[in-house]
Amino acid sequence: MAETAPREQPASVAALEADRLGQAVQRKAQRKLKARRDADRGAWYWLGMFGLVGWSVAAPTLLGILTGLWLDRTWPGRTSWTLTLLLLGVVLGCANAWYWVKREQRQEPADA
Repeated sequence: MAETAPREQPASVAALEADRLGQAVQRKAQRKLKARRDADRGAWYWLGMFGLVGWSVAAPTLLGILTGLWLDRTWPGRTSWTLTLLLLGVVLGCANAWYWVKREQRQEPADA
């Protein structure tokens, strides 16, 4: 019985696999560097961020409710302005919170 040597991959396939591996290693290294830069962000920072996101949803919602109550008392009708503006406030608040979270993810520390 003759032994066969393992088949070698074409150079282009091997290059693609090496490139994918290189990209994966680079992404992992970037994540580790970012984690080291963000290590100084303690519990108080994240508690503040949690509060910021919470208030960015709560404030427009409460403003919508108060405006809706005023409109319902001033101009009563079939449409409930309170519910309409409550939903609008929640949607605007969620969009605002999404903006703050995305902004924080993009922001790089000044010392980097």
